Amino acid sequence: MAHSPVIRQLDETVINRIAAGEVVERPASAVKELVENAIDAGARRVDIAISDGGKGLIRVTDDGCGIPAADLPLALARHATSKIDGSDLLDIRSFGFRGEALASLGAVGRLTVTSRARGAGEAAQVSVTGGVMGAVTPAALTRGTVVELRDLFYATPARLKFMRTDRAEGQAIGDVVKRLALAEPSVGFTLRDVTGDGEGRVSFRADPETGDLFHALRGRVGRVLGSDFVENAIPLDADREGLRLTGLAALPTYSRGSAVAQYLFVNGRPVHDRLLIGALRAAYMDVLSRDRHPAAVLFIDCDPQLVDVNVHPAKAEVRFRERGTARGLIVSGLRHALAEAGHRASSTVATATLGAMRPEPASQPRVYQMDRPSQGALGAAYRFQEPPPVSGEPTGFAEAAAPSARIEPDAAPEEADRLPLGAARAQVHENYILAQTRDGIVIVDQHAAHERLVYERLKRQMAEAGVAAQALLIPEIVELSEGDCDRLMGVSEDLRRLGLTIEPFGGGAVAVRETPAILGEIDAARLLADILDEIADLGDSTTLGSRIDAVLSRVACHGSVRSGRRMRAEEMNALLREMEATPSSGQCNHGRPTYVELKLSDIERLFGRT
Repeated sequence: MAHSPVIRQLDETVINRIAAGEVVERPASAVKELVENAIDAGARRVDIAISDGGKGLIRVTDDGCGIPAADLPLALARHATSKIDGSDLLDIRSFGFRGEALASLGAVGRLTVTSRARGAGEAAQVSVTGGVMGAVTPAALTRGTVVELRDLFYATPARLKFMRTDRAEGQAIGDVVKRLALAEPSVGFTLRDVTGDGEGRVSFRADPETGDLFHALRGRVGRVLGSDFVENAIPLDADREGLRLTGLAALPTYSRGSAVAQYLFVNGRPVHDRLLIGALRAAYMDVLSRDRHPAAVLFIDCDPQLVDVNVHPAKAEVRFRERGTARGLIVSGLRHALAEAGHRASSTVATATLGAMRPEPASQPRVYQMDRPSQGALGAAYRFQEPPPVSGEPTGFAEAAAPSARIEPDAAPEEADRLPLGAARAQVHENYILAQTRDGIVIVDQHAAHERLVYERLKRQMAEAGVAAQALLIPEIVELSEGDCDRLMGVSEDLRRLGLTIEPFGGGAVAVRETPAILGEIDAARLLADILDEIADLGDSTTLGSRIDAVLSRVACHGSVRSGRRMRAEEMNALLREMEATPSSGQCNHGRPTYVELKLSDIERLFGRT
């Protein structure tokens, strides 16, 4: 007869190492926990030093309130914290609150904490090596706290085999520090890569920002993401049912090839939440192609009672009490802000265009101001540039080939030059409209621009008149599990507004009675499966709406001005005026720019006139 397994109480050291596996996944996790502790301590400056990608050394120095010498042993114990009293785990107002980080780090590495509390006569120090704590001893420190972690995972060497290269781990640490820097613009951060006991190389530095909250955020975002992002971003400020959305979102034409420029914060805490990421993607769905990703720095603030941050030990995931409200706030807030941007396109489009225009290398020595030609030479040059004789008079030049640009008579008033997209002056290659603005020129892709205008017009008409539904002669019965059926029926009213009518048919089956007329014949079972997958992943579904939008986009493409069609001056100007009045007209349905604006100063620089 087999013996029953014996239940044992695990050793405290083993317990700490198991906890460390959840809290400290890699060096970047350790940096995150230590820097968050520094911010919670009221630090105004935080200095982080690392070596060997954080595996050899992590040292975090802050000027916060410090830890009294008598409390140092308790600070290194598990589930000991000054952040909460345990009475309400839904009222979390600090980064840390679990009391696990220092104990976990001390269990898998060589940890030393040196601190001097405000008002204390001297500093104190305590060390933990592999979970074994030493005695508290006097130390030298002016203020704040220094936490030094050496030989991370030396006590669990198997974990080291799962670490990436020093460079990759260092980049992960940099990303963590940048996210925390965005969360706290008023705190200064410095990240160094050190060798030995030297100062090392500064890989990231952000001084404390001053001014109001939004001004400070813009300054910090510019430091972390670059001035290009700030110049091409739209400010956000929206609220819904106790949730407030603020931050900066980039124009669609300032998109990225991956999701590396997406920074999300909930009550100031950096998070990586699927619900919020999905909402961000849905907000840009109509203005970006599938292989492009938006760039944004979004802050959601609310009463701590409305969001649960105690979901995972790493605290990177959150759970909103009203998921639909949070998702709807991001989608509607971003779409409204993008619509307010109107025809605006990112300045990087013009920068890329200018970069592609490289002048030919000079074959003659450069002529400086002191080598200016004589008046006689200038007069000969001016006569050479005079217009050719009128038709019928002899000319010394061969007949030129037919030009590819057609110049129409000026049909626009003089004031049109002062409008954002200027006045149309020519059509080039029967596809590009050349317009003159007050301080430059605009080149418009006529097909892409008109395609967007028609698409927005179709969407507006559909929103006003609703989605027409076609009734099925014989309802299509789709077999599902009872759980899937309940989830579908929970969003049935939303689906009905989009032209898809479903009813329960007993058990787990549903009957599809109407489908959107614009989609034509569809595979209802596959459509419902896609909707269910999206609900399971994001808690909501945009599948049906996106399919309808895709059809409208195709209709707009076929109904727009074709490339190669000649346009009269009044038609070109009418197109420019409609672009100025239409939201999102700065990019086509696939996220590409519809126009490029070149400032006169940039053009003059191309020709060496400045």
